[in-house]
Amino acid sequence: MTQVIAHRGASRLAKENTIEAFQAAVRVGAAGIELDARRTSDGVLVVHHDPLVDGRPIISSAAAELPEWVPTLSAALDACAGAFVNIEIKNSPDEPDFDPGETVAVAVMAELRQRPAPPATWLISSFRIESVDRCRALDSDVPTAWLTANPVLPEHIAATVTAGHTAIHPWVPTVNQALIDSCHEAGLRINTWTCNDPERAVQMATWGIDGICTDVPDVILAAL
Repeated sequence: MTQVIAHRGASRLAKENTIEAFQAAVRVGAAGIELDARRTSDGVLVVHHDPLVDGRPIISSAAAELPEWVPTLSAALDACAGAFVNIEIKNSPDEPDFDPGETVAVAVMAELRQRPAPPATWLISSFRIESVDRCRALDSDVPTAWLTANPVLPEHIAATVTAGHTAIHPWVPTVNQALIDSCHEAGLRINTWTCNDPERAVQMATWGIDGICTDVPDVILAAL
């Protein structure tokens, strides 16, 4: 059965990546919630999609200096109780907080180790394959996924399997029946982003997609 994953929370019902958006996602019945993890100058994990907030790099700001609506990762995970959480690790070479040492990946895994929830409560993803590789090396019980905006080729599927990851997260325009079948034949789950079109969601669900990440979980749940 296709799972609905709230993209940055229920981000059409409340400001994205906020406690209110996560609570709204749980309230409407999303199976999962996707959120973005970054770090501050004082090493606190916070949830924010962009590397800047109010024009300032998050990596150059202490947690106490950020707007109150930017939650810590710990508070965000608490607000997501009742759903599984897809934590996207932000670590792009094009952004000011890039760190080849994978500080965010290491800190995320440390945060999860402190929580009593079973490993299947979490799903770690990143566009940077090295980030999810590091997470898997730290705890192979926590599911990991490679996130991509490019067409997924057979060699990408094979490499993801070889690395021991659980899933591939392709961009919705690149998804078709053949890709879903290929992922399943390789033993991978496939969760797509970001689909706000009910008809497209129903089509992909009919094809057997495992998860649909959406800004409007209430709308997609109703369609499915």
